[in-house]
Amino acid sequence: MLLQAETYEDVYSQFSWNIPNKFNMGIDVCDKHAAATPNKPGLIVADPNGKDIIYTFKHLKTLSNKLANVMIAKNVSRGDRLGIFLGQSVEAAIAHIAAWKMGAISIPLFTLFGEDALKFRLIDSGARMLITDTTQIHKLEIIRDNLPELETILVVGIGRDSDAFIDFWSAMDMAHDDLIPVDSLSHEPAFICYTSGTTGNPKGALHAHRTMFGHLTGMEMFHDFLPQPGDLMWTPADWAWIGGMMNCLMCSWHHGVTNLAYRPEKYDPEEALHLMARYNVRNTFMPPTALKLMRQVPNIPDFGTSLRSVAVAGEPMGGQLLDWGREALGITFNEFYGQTECNLIVTNCQKIMEVKPNHMGRAAPGHSVEVIDENGTILGPGLEGEVALKGPNPVLLLRYWNDMKATNQKYTNGWWRMGDKAIKDEDGYFRFIGRADDVITTAGYRVGPGEIEDCLTKHDAVALAVAIGIPDPIRTEYIKVFIKLARGQNGSPQLEKNIQDFVKTRLSPHEYPRAVEFISELPLTATGKVKRKELRDAEILKLRAKNST
Repeated sequence: MLLQAETYEDVYSQFSWNIPNKFNMGIDVCDKHAAATPNKPGLIVADPNGKDIIYTFKHLKTLSNKLANVMIAKNVSRGDRLGIFLGQSVEAAIAHIAAWKMGAISIPLFTLFGEDALKFRLIDSGARMLITDTTQIHKLEIIRDNLPELETILVVGIGRDSDAFIDFWSAMDMAHDDLIPVDSLSHEPAFICYTSGTTGNPKGALHAHRTMFGHLTGMEMFHDFLPQPGDLMWTPADWAWIGGMMNCLMCSWHHGVTNLAYRPEKYDPEEALHLMARYNVRNTFMPPTALKLMRQVPNIPDFGTSLRSVAVAGEPMGGQLLDWGREALGITFNEFYGQTECNLIVTNCQKIMEVKPNHMGRAAPGHSVEVIDENGTILGPGLEGEVALKGPNPVLLLRYWNDMKATNQKYTNGWWRMGDKAIKDEDGYFRFIGRADDVITTAGYRVGPGEIEDCLTKHDAVALAVAIGIPDPIRTEYIKVFIKLARGQNGSPQLEKNIQDFVKTRLSPHEYPRAVEFISELPLTATGKVKRKELRDAEILKLRAKNST
């Protein structure tokens, strides 16, 4: 744990890594609490009909032991891969714990993946076993013949075994609950999280058990020194994303904090507010998109939520959301920054530092983070470059699965390059500019899409906005924005002009969108990030078709 102090500088300077040679995340997040506080609720599985199920840490240990023994009985060995194709549920949680305790490598998989996305990850990882539920069987029936290494599929809720599937809970009922966990090394592989795939095929980021330590300092900071008495964690982010799995579930379980499991098919901000009030959720992580949708809900104080900490990441938050959070929820949001390969390295902590609008924070304790140029040279304050983390570091991936070449290409002079453009100011705060391939170059100016999008969300008619650069023979690129309108709004030429003027007058003439398109839904990755590349590629195809006629 961090040593709490009065200032960020004191917290950062007092911290140093103490990574043990041997460490197992399954024991850390579950078994140690089963020994110390066996009857404390570890997981509350919420049910819309009021039939909630509470699992103590003792229950979680017993269930994960049983599942580990099921895996061993089905010929899963140390180092083999286990796919977890489930939403927020007790089965998903114990699957990770079981895999880690018996030495396997877990692979979180998002339930909205289609057949192609699922097939790619299962083939690439060489998964030997998969755990899913009945809602996903049809996808597996389509791709099963293309998965020769996948020997066993456990299905929650199927009721009985078939030639292709094994009933999850029937297998659990027959398993022993005694298990001696493997004596794993801290640098031994624990899980593979696949990148969101905004460019090219997803890559499997292989993380070691030690990544727990690398995550903790940032997580404790952006949750204002978690744990505190009464803390209870929930996130609408799926546990198949490293943001839901590590930032929330596993890091809070390291501290014995109770988690709430509930992930509806579609995010509803009013439902989320009711949920957090009903279960007295004190800590949450929400992507900016979720908060922007929540901002449209009237009379938020009437819902009775009482949050202690709100962590925000995934895309730039912007000053508008920061102000809204203080007004509507009575809390200052802590923005933070990381990525699948290298998570939670920059953070805010409103308890001990100023939260600057449009800044993602300062380096989390234990992490040396800088802005560098293409040669790996550290740039001074105010200069734009690429965010980079100095290695070695426990939060860094071990490597990309099956791709050492791509791994090595991310290092320059010992710096892991994040692929994101930013500016670091004199106080050590980082301001996100954009992905290296998202920065728009127009009329000699370099424009980050985040600033435009933040401006647009202040418009009463706008619910969500995405800005991209479109190739232009005169300006290099011109700016186009895609707008999802707020409730009750309808697109029109007059509104389009109004939106253009809104940006022109609030930012700068060179940043206003020369094209506006109203769309009903934005293309999102499995982790909830906007697929700017998909929008950009579609526009380029339109240009080519137009120029060929």
